[in-house]
Amino acid sequence: MDRNLALEVVRVTEAAALYASRLMGRGDAEQANRAATEAMAQVFSSVSIRGRIVSGGEYEDSPFARGMMVGTNSGSEVDIAIDPLDGKTTCANGGNNAIAAIALGEKDELFSTPQIYMEKIAVGPEARGVVDITQPPEINIKRVARAKDKYIEDVTVCVLDRERHCDLIASIRATGARIKLINDGDISGAVATAMDGKAIDILMGSGGAMQGVVAAAALKCLGGDIQARFIYRNEDDKRKVLDTGEKDLDRIYGIGDLAKGNIVFAATGITNGELLPGVLFVSGGAQTHSVVMRSKTRTVRYITAMHQFDYKPMY
Repeated sequence: MDRNLALEVVRVTEAAALYASRLMGRGDAEQANRAATEAMAQVFSSVSIRGRIVSGGEYEDSPFARGMMVGTNSGSEVDIAIDPLDGKTTCANGGNNAIAAIALGEKDELFSTPQIYMEKIAVGPEARGVVDITQPPEINIKRVARAKDKYIEDVTVCVLDRERHCDLIASIRATGARIKLINDGDISGAVATAMDGKAIDILMGSGGAMQGVVAAAALKCLGGDIQARFIYRNEDDKRKVLDTGEKDLDRIYGIGDLAKGNIVFAATGITNGELLPGVLFVSGGAQTHSVVMRSKTRTVRYITAMHQFDYKPMY
């Protein structure tokens, strides 16, 4: 992939962030998600790629449904995992941790997943290879504490604040580790485990499979690690996985299964969160904060952009 593509895709996440952030706190999660999605689709129309969505759209007529093509149909042939608004509910409620995120990989290098749930465990480079999703939380927390040369009481575990995680949270608390509960946006929580200066050591729990693939792409760029396995709520979930060609419904996916090869990841903050500050509106424009990274060079760039609306009609 052309390295300039890394900066091109930031325009895509910036547009999604600008549109979605205007709907922050207005109580309509689906409207915010559609606004972010439509903004991304509009910018993609000028990006010189032949892009195939392998994981994306969450609603029926989404331009990012699995298998859809995006871009100008020229330039690099890439697979795309995309989440125009990770944290749509928290954005609609005026909360924290909403981002627009995208991962690009070479053809067949990103895992194509149906829209169901996955159990995940994610860590940064220091704990790469030490976690095992089949082990109880206390074992993984002890291993990460040892790998990072920390007391267990100083390890911070990020968990989505959901009723389904009650037993997981109780197990973590029993170890003495700290817990960071987030209302939404587990991409941010997973990626933060591998970012310098962030206060999260491990992400645990279940969330969307699409978000798992996007997070895996970012962690690959950062040298982190993730394991995941599908959660089946019903027979239809099992059928969706079998329809992908997967024969082992109990398979554990490592980072190399979810994202491999040459990867580009970009994200822009929508509301303030663990990974990035949110959009700041000012007179006549707005400020956005983004991060873009490449697995080939492990380069991580932070981009602060000032958008002047008088000169950007689409905003």
